[in-house]
Amino acid sequence: MTHSIKKLLDLPYYTEGPAVDQEGNLFFSTLTGGAIGRLDRQGNYSVWAKTACPNGQVILPDGTHWVCDPKQAAVSVFNAKGEFQETVVQGVCANKVVESPNDLIIDSHQNLYFTESIRTDGKVFFVGSDGHERVVADGIDYANGIALSRDERFLYVAESFKNRVLVIELAEPGIPKTKPKVFANLPVHRSGKPTDNLPDGLAVDHAGNVWVAHYGMQAIQVLTARGDWQFSIDTTLPLTSNLCFLEDTAQRQTLLVTGGSGEPGPGGVVQVTVFPK
Repeated sequence: MTHSIKKLLDLPYYTEGPAVDQEGNLFFSTLTGGAIGRLDRQGNYSVWAKTACPNGQVILPDGTHWVCDPKQAAVSVFNAKGEFQETVVQGVCANKVVESPNDLIIDSHQNLYFTESIRTDGKVFFVGSDGHERVVADGIDYANGIALSRDERFLYVAESFKNRVLVIELAEPGIPKTKPKVFANLPVHRSGKPTDNLPDGLAVDHAGNVWVAHYGMQAIQVLTARGDWQFSIDTTLPLTSNLCFLEDTAQRQTLLVTGGSGEPGPGGVVQVTVFPK
């Protein structure tokens, strides 16, 4: 495996929520910066939308953005022009208090899964396209990044303060077939401090490998579909928050990676290109 890293942007605020739309425009959130940024195909940066504290986001094929906002305890929707449309969740979901929505994913039927990032009793929530709400999992020590397998049978969740990735087999959308199991334990920082580990964002590639943004390790960890560790990539971002695929083939994989060197800042956005052997 060989790889290259290209710095795309330096910003005053730590970045999160990488995403790409159908036209190839790149998006990311700035948390306490209160903005969702946009980098167009010509490399021009602009503020695309504003909200209290945007974190994880996904973009639907029609250009709609769904965004987690922990400051508002909300998951909100913006149209393709960056205009606020509605709040899907705020403060309560499935009759449970929601404090800090962190990351989210939307499946092929437009069902929403999102993580609640709190210590010891973090949760994964589900909101169906029909509006039905349920708790998929709880008791997670800071549920963070979230991803689905390509066939949508398996839900992966980063458990930050346990330095591991969990997997939940689904019987059907939003309904777990099994309790969360340990998919993989991650490499440990030599300092021994839990805060120097902290897996964050997740992404699944075409072969079922799980890619992990390892916040305290300045790294991406790559796991096989069986949960075996394959290799690490130094992202150059001391605090590496999240990642998404821009290109994903057997010959080349390109990722948009967010993070920074501190919170609330400064932040950065890089492009990582991997050439598998």
